[in-house]
Amino acid sequence: MSAVSDQLVTFAILAYLIAMISHAVEYALGNVRAVAARVAPARELVGAGVGGTGSGGAGVGGAGGTGGPAGGDAAEAGSTGTPPSTRRSRSAGRARLAGRIAAGLTALAAALHLGALVTRGLAADRMPWGNMYEFVLTVTWIGTAAWLVVLWKRPSLRRLGLFLTLVMVLLLAFAELKLYVQVVPLMPALQSYWFIIHVSTIVFSSGIFLLGVVPAMAFLLRNGYERGRRSFPYTLARRLPEAAGLERLTFALHAFAFPIFTFAVIAGAIWAEAAWGRAWGWDPKETWAFISWVVYAGYLHARATPSVRRNVATWIAVLGFLTVLMNLFGVNFFFTGLHSYAGVS
Repeated sequence: MSAVSDQLVTFAILAYLIAMISHAVEYALGNVRAVAARVAPARELVGAGVGGTGSGGAGVGGAGGTGGPAGGDAAEAGSTGTPPSTRRSRSAGRARLAGRIAAGLTALAAALHLGALVTRGLAADRMPWGNMYEFVLTVTWIGTAAWLVVLWKRPSLRRLGLFLTLVMVLLLAFAELKLYVQVVPLMPALQSYWFIIHVSTIVFSSGIFLLGVVPAMAFLLRNGYERGRRSFPYTLARRLPEAAGLERLTFALHAFAFPIFTFAVIAGAIWAEAAWGRAWGWDPKETWAFISWVVYAGYLHARATPSVRRNVATWIAVLGFLTVLMNLFGVNFFFTGLHSYAGVS
């Protein structure tokens, strides 16, 4: 079962990678369509203006001229034999097809990802959360599953999948290359019913926070683009959904995850009281969990304050996810404490 789990993780990474490429194709074809759509109205206006200078208004842009939409398409089709409107329609169709393939591949990757978790748990005869490798596998799967739910509810957000799949490829590849450990029994200190209560809520909320940072970063880019910024990286947001919708999605995800994360921190304190005789000892992981909680609480407070601009509040959400990454990776690599169960050195 352990070998099957390892193979499924590899296949899941490949599926995420191909989904990312498909999303990139949709993104690129969408840009071509946008450029063509901006050129066409300009051509129509020129034709109308020329037509107006002739007697009786029947000039170049008239029924027999070449300045109108049909005439312009015919002129541009001279070299290729295909009118621009037809090429735009084909590009749009290819973009939609690439996006649907990307969504299907993401669902396939999520299924393979889940299979890797299930087989890992069966091999270990426990929940697959006993070390850092398993934790990352679970958090990323929660993020993908939540994304598929969002995509099902709001298909117009599909282009965010490019960034989501990129994050999945990077995190899973890092987990497989740097965090992988053999299946081992659960440490005695973790053999408690609080293990399921505390870790499951931490995993779930962290997965939602992982998904939440994707529209947060997309909003910051799109918001700058809508305000007229045309330099890199704001040009990456040209084909993203409107900034207002991205910001609302960011808030909804964080508002959903924060109470669960709060319960997870409280459950951890109760477990610490039962296991170590104190509810809070400022262990590095406890400290960074508290920092994350404060930052996310600050984000929700800033988001609810009318005088705070939305981009400022969103930057606080991004900072919150950086503290989550610090708690997940930095604490395990650079500090030691009572929570040293990551399985890395």
